[in-house]
Amino acid sequence: MKKILIIRFSSIGDIVLTTPVIRCVKQQVPGAEVHFCTKAAFRSLVASNPYVDKVFCLEKSLSDLLQQLKAENYDLVLDLHNNLRTRILKARLGRPARSFNKLNYRKWLLVKFKVNRMPKVHIVDRYLETAAPLGVQNDGQGLDYFIPSKDEVEISSLPETHQNGYYALAIGAQHYTKRLPIDRLIELCEKINAPVVLLGGKEDTDVANMMEMYFQTEPFLSKKADHPRLAIYNACGKYNLNGSASLVRQATAVFSHDTGLMHIAAAFQKKIYSIWGNTVPEFGMYPFTSDFEVLEVKNLYCRPCSKIGYSKCPQTHFRCMREIKFDFTLPVAGQKA
Repeated sequence: MKKILIIRFSSIGDIVLTTPVIRCVKQQVPGAEVHFCTKAAFRSLVASNPYVDKVFCLEKSLSDLLQQLKAENYDLVLDLHNNLRTRILKARLGRPARSFNKLNYRKWLLVKFKVNRMPKVHIVDRYLETAAPLGVQNDGQGLDYFIPSKDEVEISSLPETHQNGYYALAIGAQHYTKRLPIDRLIELCEKINAPVVLLGGKEDTDVANMMEMYFQTEPFLSKKADHPRLAIYNACGKYNLNGSASLVRQATAVFSHDTGLMHIAAAFQKKIYSIWGNTVPEFGMYPFTSDFEVLEVKNLYCRPCSKIGYSKCPQTHFRCMREIKFDFTLPVAGQKA
């Protein structure tokens, strides 16, 4: 038996993107016992994964976590995060380890000089390369996301307008420059012109509430006749992450920024309309194995301006989000894309 530790501390999307490694190691390495180490805030992402035998969480103290991990005497550590804290863990564990290559220099070239030396390889396949010495290969089964039954959302609990099909719109993202401004979110909803569920965390409720209010008052009501099918259900902050994932799973299709719910949608093989601002798909984190369309402003001189994001546009114009054309064709609501 091989006891294998996989480390990825954060965040939602990145952890979902490690699930093929978890599954392939568990299924392809004879007798493998797979442990996963993450931050306590993200435990729910792997707690219900049947391919994970044990979960360890970084809470307050790295030294406390280290003592727990030392007791396991791992045969191999797969570091899919590769930051300072994971390097400290590996050094102090003193066990054989393999580390994910983050390609930071190539990302820097793309951000700083717009020189693209990134491989045309999805980050999932790069994660899997870390486990290649175990004989692990991509099984072609995509991403995993497992929702506990207690967190499933019944369609019958939604407004009647949404019970025969809806589109999910994930309005949030960790950084401002990865999010559409509110007026553009409203414009997108009008373009969809069908039942829409707004998804996001408690931090997104202010924006979602303003959107909801707009669609209930003037000036929208004066043009309601041009949007006869549009109905908004504001689910932001009303469900935990698994509940939001349940709503994603049951959607006809999903609109999302470059963020965690986009990857959760990919795990359910949804049709995804992927919205990109300051980041770019060339970083290798576009939807994995699912059908998707990219909504972005190509060949913008300042894009990408960061591999992560900013609290405001460094150029002040925010053209990467302001100038996206909402040019897409929708699958029929009620039919799963």
